Amino acid sequence: MSRTNLIVSAMLLLILALFTAFSPDVFLSKSIYFSYLSSIPIIIILSLGLLPLIIAGEFDMSFPAVMAMSGFVFSYVFKLSNSLLLAAVLSLSFGAFAGAFNAFLVVNAKVPSIIATIGTQFFWRGLAVVLSGGLSLSLASADGVVKSFFVGRVSGVPAQSLIAIALAVLTYILIFRHKFGDNILFTGDNTKVAKMLGINVAATKYALFINMGLASALASIILSLEFVNWWPTQGDGYMLLVFAAIFIGGTSVYGGSGSVYGTLVGGVIIGIMESGIVVMGFDAFYTRLVYGAIIVISVVVYAKFEKKQE
Repeated sequence: MSRTNLIVSAMLLLILALFTAFSPDVFLSKSIYFSYLSSIPIIIILSLGLLPLIIAGEFDMSFPAVMAMSGFVFSYVFKLSNSLLLAAVLSLSFGAFAGAFNAFLVVNAKVPSIIATIGTQFFWRGLAVVLSGGLSLSLASADGVVKSFFVGRVSGVPAQSLIAIALAVLTYILIFRHKFGDNILFTGDNTKVAKMLGINVAATKYALFINMGLASALASIILSLEFVNWWPTQGDGYMLLVFAAIFIGGTSVYGGSGSVYGTLVGGVIIGIMESGIVVMGFDAFYTRLVYGAIIVISVVVYAKFEKKQE
């Protein structure tokens, strides 16, 4: 394992040991870990979608709003057609479209990705609220094979956790064991060199933005089915969690390098943090303070390691 992976693994073990010491009844119980298997996969799916984009030197700030709009498409289409399959296909299609639109703004219109995706975040969130009238949509009647695929239980294990693990394996293969991964890494490291090597930088960025849109839609579908409801604020609060998971996992904020394993463990750390903080006797609102500190400390520490390696 790399130094980064060892650090993030040690961090997870230390945090678990700390929480267990404060509340052994909670953290030595199976029930809390089965609960994590339902909630943490959302963070991991979004983090795995964003990871290749950050490695390529770009950001997507719009994914919480894309989640809201994808979830609306999913719930509204199901309400009209009573078909979960059609609803899922159209929701994922919208996610891909939203990602392609972000790519167009960044690649063709030459708008910096942070600015472009902040703009689309407001647009998609506003559109979701306007189209829904600010009201939630129920999925109480949703049932069948499609629902079981996304949020069913396999020997008691939530399906979304298995989806997250499968995506982690596929993301690792894509970035580090496939030719397209070289395109991602070279694009993030030095765009000019990537172009000189014959890499289609524009097509690479389009693919990565679309991938993030698909990940956002997938996370939204799982959330909607798990809670049997879609609400206009869906996706709120995930941005900080996802960025914290990625950066605590050792991915460079400058692009060109990253870790799927680190992101996976980082997602677990972030996922258990709130309940652990509450168990230790602190109010839940302290978690935002902790997440912010984690992002800043992780970026600074890993930046120092990068400079030493240079």
